[in-house]
Amino acid sequence: MRMFFPICEGRCYEFLASSMARVFVYGTLKKGQPNYYRMFDTSNGKTEFLGTAKTVKKFPLVIAGIYNVPYLLNIPGQGNQIHGEIYKVDEKMLEFLDDFEGVPTHYQRTLNTLEVKEWVSGADGETLEPGSITEAYLYSTKTYKPEWTKLPTHENYDSYGDHGLKYVEREARD
Repeated sequence: MRMFFPICEGRCYEFLASSMARVFVYGTLKKGQPNYYRMFDTSNGKTEFLGTAKTVKKFPLVIAGIYNVPYLLNIPGQGNQIHGEIYKVDEKMLEFLDDFEGVPTHYQRTLNTLEVKEWVSGADGETLEPGSITEAYLYSTKTYKPEWTKLPTHENYDSYGDHGLKYVEREARD
């Protein structure tokens, strides 16, 4: 059965319900970050780590708001190439991530081109060499405050980094 995901921004890509989609995470969902556990909570769906990569295009990655949330501003060509991780996720996990990221109003899910840094052979045996080009969905926003474009940009987000802007987890918010 073929399904379409109309919530994606720009071109929508056909997704086979029985297949897995690639998702690029660059913020609190990465290994060692506050929301990483959500990627492997089986009640959210199925996830498989594939490797690390960086965006081919530059984007501004800023830390903003009272909760110090990392936002990837959808302004291609500005900022830095963004470093993150590629996961293969099933439809249930993709739906969870869309909900978690507030698609389509808070974030928009778009297909972007990535350069592989390191690849861990997936369960299907697929391998990609460092420097290879691949695609994955990522979550970025076009709905940001104008002053966010003046914030410092980052290429590799770490909630515990020397920027001093530790992410406030959802459970700890008022």
